[in-house]
Amino acid sequence: MKKTLLFLLLFISQTFFSQADCTSALSVCGNSSITYSPLGIGAVNESLGGCLTTGEHNSIWYKFTIATGGTLTFDLVPNDPAADYDWAVYGPNVTCGSLGSPIRCNAATVIGVGASTGLNMTSTLTNAAGGSLTPYCKYLDVLPGQTYYLYIDNWVDGINPTMAPFSLTWGGTATLASPFTDPTIQPHPFVAPGLPAANPADPREVVVCNNPAIFDFTTLSAGILNNNPNFLISYHTTQNNALSGTNPILTPITVNTTTTYYYSIHYLDPANPTNPINSCRQVGAFKFKMGNITGTNVNLFACNNNNAGLGTFNLTTAAVFGDPTATKKYYPTLTDLNAGTNEILNFTAYVAAEGTVYVKITSQFGCIATAVITLKFFPVVVVNDATLRSCFIETNPSTGLFNLTNASVTTQGGITKKYYPSLTDALNGTNEIPATLAAAYIAPSGVVYIKVTNGNGCFAIAKVTLIVIAPVYSTVLKDKIICMEDKTTLDAGPGFSSYQWSTGATTQSINNVGVGTYWVKLKTGDCITTQTVKVYASEQPVISSVDISTTTVTISVMGGTAPYKYSIDNITWQDSNIFTNVPRGDNMIYVKDAYDCEPINITIVVPNLINVITPNGDGINDVIDYSALAAKQNLVFNIFDRYGSKIFQADKFNGYKWNGTTNGGMKVPTGNYWYSVSWNEKDKKNTLFKYTGWVMVKNRE
Repeated sequence: MKKTLLFLLLFISQTFFSQADCTSALSVCGNSSITYSPLGIGAVNESLGGCLTTGEHNSIWYKFTIATGGTLTFDLVPNDPAADYDWAVYGPNVTCGSLGSPIRCNAATVIGVGASTGLNMTSTLTNAAGGSLTPYCKYLDVLPGQTYYLYIDNWVDGINPTMAPFSLTWGGTATLASPFTDPTIQPHPFVAPGLPAANPADPREVVVCNNPAIFDFTTLSAGILNNNPNFLISYHTTQNNALSGTNPILTPITVNTTTTYYYSIHYLDPANPTNPINSCRQVGAFKFKMGNITGTNVNLFACNNNNAGLGTFNLTTAAVFGDPTATKKYYPTLTDLNAGTNEILNFTAYVAAEGTVYVKITSQFGCIATAVITLKFFPVVVVNDATLRSCFIETNPSTGLFNLTNASVTTQGGITKKYYPSLTDALNGTNEIPATLAAAYIAPSGVVYIKVTNGNGCFAIAKVTLIVIAPVYSTVLKDKIICMEDKTTLDAGPGFSSYQWSTGATTQSINNVGVGTYWVKLKTGDCITTQTVKVYASEQPVISSVDISTTTVTISVMGGTAPYKYSIDNITWQDSNIFTNVPRGDNMIYVKDAYDCEPINITIVVPNLINVITPNGDGINDVIDYSALAAKQNLVFNIFDRYGSKIFQADKFNGYKWNGTTNGGMKVPTGNYWYSVSWNEKDKKNTLFKYTGWVMVKNRE
């Protein structure tokens, strides 16, 4: 169970006079190797006994306690084979001043056997007097808790003057007690203070900010002890004091960077203050090193986005100090820095105009420096607003097709553009119009925004006004109504740069066009407006009814466009719809409306009416007979007395004839009677014809 000690055990002789006495013997901490160079003797030239009869020369005393029993051996090897080392072991459980005779002792000569000596498992000697050729003695059988003293002496005289350091290593099955090798006592490693020196063999270095500096050594204790309970630490100005625990530094003192200082750790058994391992010490050396720091004044740039006069600065990116372990605090003024007021807490996103920020830099060792960060803006992105115009889209005339990438908003190079429907979107980077859509952007008149960003990540926003050029229609080209058989001229009017008609004509107007639908493409600037024009056939008037009363004919007309004209010969026209003295028999009536188109006509019959019947059965003028009209639609034949009361209705059952009787078969008195005959012609408009007249009935009894 060998483990390298953290002890610094290679000392000059003057340092360790006190360890050359039994009473100040150095405690051995575990089965760790020991290297030492004894020089001289202690304060007392002690009575050693055994094989050591010539007294001390260059000596050192060690004290060790057994942790686990078993066999114990050691090898003591001088660095120089000419060096002669003698030794003795006392115990167990003896005290200085009453050591008794050594239980193992060896003063063997070097000549012929070599300089190495100690205890091994083969020797049977317990005592080898001076001049012996047996440099090793028999191992020790040891038990837990036993304490022993080991005396080592570099023997010299005029014949053997060699002095050299020695190395001692432990062997056997036993282990030596140590609080530093028992994980139940020391659960954590101790942490040496400071940083490694440039030369690893040199003491570690604790940084101070001034030289000389007043230093409180206790500030190192927690870090060194590393939460190991029941260990005490003291600080010393010499290794000797550190190993013995004497003359500790108890208050802050002025230190410098040239002196070596020492710390000494020892265990204090809370249950047994006399526990031998309490005197076992682990020591280390350290020096102080200047750690004063200097901050670097730097410029820090941010974007003055959209020329708002403010930038967002990440103050932590300012290279004011190279050590990433240092802490930095930021202040708007030097006064605030000195007073520790108004600290800037949003230092990763500090919004400010151009100016200065002051930094307090504290190194990991507590050294402080200041630096100035000058806040500056990157060159601004220069943009200008622009306007894009687009012809209307025929299928949706309120919109146009815009190529936003053609908007000339900046002349600067090395920039990127992004497109947004609103200023808020441009500022927040939301609802971006993809570049593929920006090149063919369909929108009504309005605005879009282009975010122009340079290589520094700075941006400005330009407004682009979108103008949809509305269709320009001819104000003189109107739909027309003409007679079906007529032709007309369509004129788009002047003011257009080109014309293209559906007929193939490219003139301002087209002639000799009939009823139909036409279009013309009218070009204004770069835009073309398609205008449709219709030529309608005028609506023909319709003769809705004809009322014939003896020789007077009244024509009723509907549809078409008033005023109407009427004619009975298609030559002479009148405004009145009443014709008088119309001859008996077939006649043609002509009607036309205000468009003066080909007239419509209808044939009427003015019957040769019978005005007297004598229903006496002689077969002459016995009846009024309209049976010839029986095939007409809605034929109605009624007889009325002079008071307007209907007394007879002819129908298919009485053959549309009247013989001077009522529908009940009674003869009517002699007198004048009125009749009417009406029907609807089987033409497109079901024209109503109505004949009215009177008849005298002569009934004789």
